[in-house]
Amino acid sequence: LQDELSDVIDIKDPDQTPVDERRMKRLAAEDAKFESDHYLADFFEDEAVQHVLKYKPWWVDAHKKMTALQGESHQEHDTHTFIVFSEEEREQLRKFTNKSYLLDKRSRHHAYLGLIDILLAYCYEICVNEGDKNVESSWNIRKLSATLCWLESFTSIHDVLVSFGRRVLCYPLHRHFGLVTRALSDTLMILQLGKPAVLKCLLDIHKIFMENDPGYILNDLFITDYCIWIQKIKSKKLAALSESLQKTTLTKSHMGFELEELEAAAVLVQEEERTLKAAGTVSKQQLPSSESETSDSEESSSTSSSETEDSDSDERESSTSEDGKINSVQSMLQEERTAPLIDSNGLRQGTNTSTFEVSDEKSKVSLQSTSVPGKLIEELEKQMHTAIRLSEQPERLATASCVLQEQEENCVSEPDRFSNDTTGRGNFLEVSSKTNSLLYLCSTNEDED
Repeated sequence: LQDELSDVIDIKDPDQTPVDERRMKRLAAEDAKFESDHYLADFFEDEAVQHVLKYKPWWVDAHKKMTALQGESHQEHDTHTFIVFSEEEREQLRKFTNKSYLLDKRSRHHAYLGLIDILLAYCYEICVNEGDKNVESSWNIRKLSATLCWLESFTSIHDVLVSFGRRVLCYPLHRHFGLVTRALSDTLMILQLGKPAVLKCLLDIHKIFMENDPGYILNDLFITDYCIWIQKIKSKKLAALSESLQKTTLTKSHMGFELEELEAAAVLVQEEERTLKAAGTVSKQQLPSSESETSDSEESSSTSSSETEDSDSDERESSTSEDGKINSVQSMLQEERTAPLIDSNGLRQGTNTSTFEVSDEKSKVSLQSTSVPGKLIEELEKQMHTAIRLSEQPERLATASCVLQEQEENCVSEPDRFSNDTTGRGNFLEVSSKTNSLLYLCSTNEDED
């Protein structure tokens, strides 16, 4: 059985592992498997657990009938009248071979405690699945019983209950302490019903393991021998066992998982959340008008924000248009700087113009407020040709040309500043019938300076 035994039990090498070492390894495995989140989830959201706890297996009605008859006659009645075996169960009993078990007192004690452990696991399985069998039934029974899963040998009933409770809180789907107490009460009913009830449960376990591929090994190791052995023990032994089980108490503190501390902390957290929710609800109810005021203020703020956005967009558009105008003026100045001058003979005459840069925003505004330089230069050219035509002294042409060139250079390089000499030498321009805008601009800038 060594090849398939590893699929059924958790202990690796049972023949070479002493009982004390098995117990230590089992407790360590249970501590590692326990999950506080899973336990708290089943503790608070226990609708499914409360539903299965309402299920009543067949031994509940049998126990009630037995208790009622004993209360009326004050005598113990044979439980065979309450327990009925099916034909399938009778066929199972016929297949068992007759054996005699020679057990000493210690071995008999271990056998009784192992029987309680197996019945506890079976009662949990019946309660959770409400009497129906499924593919997980075999796993549930053997996993919850340390006798079957770890080949454990108990020394007291309390150790059996603690082991079963710990494994219920670690391995199955529903990890609720209420299921532990329910399995304990069901096992007590079965033991009080006597040997027929215990045998009927063992036959059901035998059938479950027989239908499971690796589970049949546990029938060969435990269940078959229990089915044969239970028929030969005295009923008083089971009655004494049920009394000892009834006197044994089991609490959450015995589990070793600090369940009470976990529950208290979780309850405190829930109370804090409820208090915060209640405070939020009261504040909402007490301030119904403030919400409308807040909505009105939000509408006004949204309106003002939209107006602000519109004004910002207008400012951005105006600044963009101003920048475009200034850039156009700068481009015109650069074109006029690079454009050649024509002298009186029609020849191209180069100019040594200096670079004009707008340093700050004030200069941009002043530049924008003045007249366009291109028009000034055109006016200047017209005045130059007029002066050349009206002049009677040819020798003054070169002088006039030089004077005009100097005035043009000063106008292009420094449009806001003109010297006194330039205005003094420009008297010959007065022959023009038009108003000299250049002299007016120069005199204005001189007054500003």
